[in-house]
Amino acid sequence: MTDHIFADVRARVIAALAAIVPDLPAEIAARVEVTPAKDPAHGDMATNAAMVAAKPARMKPAEIAAALVAKLAEDPDVAEAASAGPGFVNMRLHPVAWWRLLPVILARGEAYGDVNTGAGVRVNVEYVSANPTGPLHIGHCRGAVVGDSLANLMAKAGFAVTKEYYINDAGNQITALAWATYWRYLQAIGTGLTEEEYANEVPGGLQYRGEYLIPVGEALAAAHGGTLATPTKGVAAPEVWLHTVRETALEMNLASIREDLAILGVKQDIYSSERELAGAGATDRMIDRLRNDGLIYEGILEPPKGKTPDDWEPREQTLFRSAQFGDDVDRPLRKSDGSATYFANDIAYHFDKLQRGADILIDVLGADHGGYVKRMTSAVKALGGHLDVLLCQIVHVLKDGEPLRMSKRAGTFITLRDLLDEVGPDAVRFTMLTRKSDAQMEFDINQAVAQTRENPVFYVQYAHARCRSVLRAAEEMLGAAAIGAEALQGARLDSLANEAELTLIKRLAAWPRTVEAAALAREPHRIAFFLYDLAGDFHMLWNRGREDAALRFLQPDLKDETLARVALVAATATVIRSGLAVMGVAPVEEMR
Repeated sequence: MTDHIFADVRARVIAALAAIVPDLPAEIAARVEVTPAKDPAHGDMATNAAMVAAKPARMKPAEIAAALVAKLAEDPDVAEAASAGPGFVNMRLHPVAWWRLLPVILARGEAYGDVNTGAGVRVNVEYVSANPTGPLHIGHCRGAVVGDSLANLMAKAGFAVTKEYYINDAGNQITALAWATYWRYLQAIGTGLTEEEYANEVPGGLQYRGEYLIPVGEALAAAHGGTLATPTKGVAAPEVWLHTVRETALEMNLASIREDLAILGVKQDIYSSERELAGAGATDRMIDRLRNDGLIYEGILEPPKGKTPDDWEPREQTLFRSAQFGDDVDRPLRKSDGSATYFANDIAYHFDKLQRGADILIDVLGADHGGYVKRMTSAVKALGGHLDVLLCQIVHVLKDGEPLRMSKRAGTFITLRDLLDEVGPDAVRFTMLTRKSDAQMEFDINQAVAQTRENPVFYVQYAHARCRSVLRAAEEMLGAAAIGAEALQGARLDSLANEAELTLIKRLAAWPRTVEAAALAREPHRIAFFLYDLAGDFHMLWNRGREDAALRFLQPDLKDETLARVALVAATATVIRSGLAVMGVAPVEEMR
């Protein structure tokens, strides 16, 4: 057996099937699955091999299933094989097949679970990408955790992963940020203007009124004194201050964002600037590429469905044939003034990622970008690439049963830093992965720090802490040399015959398959679910030992049995650490 027991058994099933059905087409073999049995009473594993081979073999599924049962019964690791239903085959393995896995886990350490599903395919995962107009909020937090954990997961599954942040540092919102920052600068130098008087002079009104811009204004005042204002500390012409204020605000806001992400344990490999890409002609090159492919035309779009807006007019535009690739309508790439649309700049950015060598693009976005998915996936498809989009739904934060109060610093929302200060990065990361990303969730601060089974963070960490306590006690009893990973690989394991012990080993065996399936589905929350179930199996075995002395991990008079159970505990701790590493969560040595 290899360390991926399901893949190993699948290979054996395909070999048996090939003996029954000569010249088995490769595409049929590729559809053969070996999965955990839905009901443990029926066996350890089940396969659909007979059903997928029936048509090309021109045989009934039941006939192939019966032949498979006979073939598999010859395998020394298969204790029992039986056909079921329309053609499934259930298998139960001998305990020795499960025991052989423990030395493998101990030898590989936290690398256990690494699979080569990705085969080095280059994947670019873009996440967070918050506008640098203010601090990160709860919505950004969920995207950061989902994106970072997905990137870790795909790397463990054998993909070559790049983590990326796209800085939206162009457009009207950045100009609005500059005006909002300039107000904080004027305050810092002692302007006589009121906020509303200043707001009346701001094109489009004063946005971003949170206190987070006060330090930026103070930094500008310290660096430039009153030179960016009029002699009376009033509003100077934009050409006097706009560039300086904008660049300082961007620099300081981005530094704050990176600091918050670092506390959360997130560090991207690449930060791409929208402004730099546009300035380098990326949008024009993308449009030229699409034009050369015959995917750009000058035309007039149909009016929007429903009530036509008063300002809509039928004018000729530069349009991308987006509908040809699955979008609802074709999309404009130029505004009426000839400048690029936001969508055009976004296509250019994705084109840049493809040109840098990415085979697969993954965007992790907020739920408010739902309408963006079709148009962007169609654009990437037109450029010869593949894009997957994960949407992260809204997070509602509760404390003491009530919604958490908005941040005074941000003014209108709860910041990531607020949440980190309340519960710490590990609890934030784990809790954010206890729901699928496209499902709304409540983040209950009280539950995130509670020491109960209902708190998955505690439940999993408690399992690891219990493992570590057993290993420390074993070291005191037997000595460090006796319980090292290499020594435990040689332990006799035939005493691990209790149902609870075998259940735990079977859970450990499912780790590589879980990594593979979660990566292919782009669902990092599956890792949290797996760890919760693994912790449950371990806690159950722990409790059995309290009820039955024969199942206690450490028994001074039974050295072989003790070493076997210590090997099982060490393997369990290893897999928990391996899973937590994917989630970006640090394991604890003991609970306090």
